[in-house]
Amino acid sequence: MAFDRLTSTLKYAGYGLLAAGGIAAATRGLRARAGELEPPLSGDHHTFRWRGMDVAYTEAGDPDDETLVAVHGINAAGSSGEFREVFDALAADYHVVAPDLPGFGCSDRPPLRYSAALYEDFLADFLREYDEPAVLASSLSAAYVAAALDRGDVTASRLALVCPTATGGPEPPKVWLRELLRAPVLGEGLYALLGSKPSIRYFNADHGYWDPAKAGDDWQDYEWRTAHQEGARFAPASFVAGFLNSDVALGPLLAELDLPTTILWGREADLPPLSTGRELAETADATLIAFDDAMLLPHVEFPEAFVDAVTGEFGAADDPDRTVSVERE
Repeated sequence: MAFDRLTSTLKYAGYGLLAAGGIAAATRGLRARAGELEPPLSGDHHTFRWRGMDVAYTEAGDPDDETLVAVHGINAAGSSGEFREVFDALAADYHVVAPDLPGFGCSDRPPLRYSAALYEDFLADFLREYDEPAVLASSLSAAYVAAALDRGDVTASRLALVCPTATGGPEPPKVWLRELLRAPVLGEGLYALLGSKPSIRYFNADHGYWDPAKAGDDWQDYEWRTAHQEGARFAPASFVAGFLNSDVALGPLLAELDLPTTILWGREADLPPLSTGRELAETADATLIAFDDAMLLPHVEFPEAFVDAVTGEFGAADDPDRTVSVERE
């Protein structure tokens, strides 16, 4: 009986090892197919050395113009490429600088337990490199920028925030979920599903774009490739588990910063909805610009109107309800 139990145990252990070996081989295959990632934006490509990491960033435009730092949002396939449709146009008026946040894009992706505090520290140090830049920030990154500016030794001239939020994951954070996704083999396999092409297409269609065709097949392929780089799962593991949620009360903090602030929102967005944007704009005394037929990425769906809003509406709105609608062309 003891021998039979040992045989059975070894048999199932063998199945487990075979499954683990299969997942590991599949993960290596996906990484090989993804290849080396090129920068998603045209311009001059540099690295910012920070806490032992090389953080990639792209800059364009006349260095003598006002600097605009563009900070992408957080998701499994996040990168500065979020601004691909507006980067060149903004560079006609600004010296535009767009980093890939640590753990994303072409930046280093060490196996850290990423946190909101880490991104607040990074943005404080990165923004300090420029003389009162304007800042364009998306989603959770808006909260990180606000927290960085609240330190007092970091300054900005004005803010443009796209669907800003302080939370993107569960509350309270789930340690077990983060550690599961960080785990070798099993975590790699689960993350491969999270970063799969069907998953990326689903997110884009369900949350990102009112018209999913505007994502573009080439871009969704790039998103898949960036999600399968070495170390790609570590920052998203913290995001999915809630550890990238910020502690800031975003509306009151923006009001306290007292900077000219424009909030840009897709009218069809539901995570979070436009009603949240209205409340935030009222609390922060900010201009709210709502883009019809857009969700979380109005800068991709309506790039020309978005650039006009950023370059021409960085101040108070004339509309009495503090909302400017951008209609479908």
